[in-house]
Amino acid sequence: MTVPGAGGVIITSWRKTKRFHKDYDRLPLDLRDRVDLKLQDLTRPLRPAGLIFEKLKGYTSPDIYSFHVTGNYKVTLEIADGCALLRRVADHDEINRAP
Repeated sequence: MTVPGAGGVIITSWRKTKRFHKDYDRLPLDLRDRVDLKLQDLTRPLRPAGLIFEKLKGYTSPDIYSFHVTGNYKVTLEIADGCALLRRVADHDEINRAP
């Protein structure tokens, strides 16, 4: 959902898929902490510059977005009515295979 004049996509809440939970549980504790911090940043009105948020090309039904947790790890999500459905958290190669 984009809001004209508001600077892009607005996210007010999120939900997690079973697949996200499975991916998250496999992460080392320090990476889980980074994911948690990035999720807090996701719902802020002004997102920090370090949260590289982008729409994935080729996915239009539904639109899939991603943001970086580290240089190699990403989270993918869908957005509907301000709610983000968190799909995956994995390394860059895995996200490219199955977002």
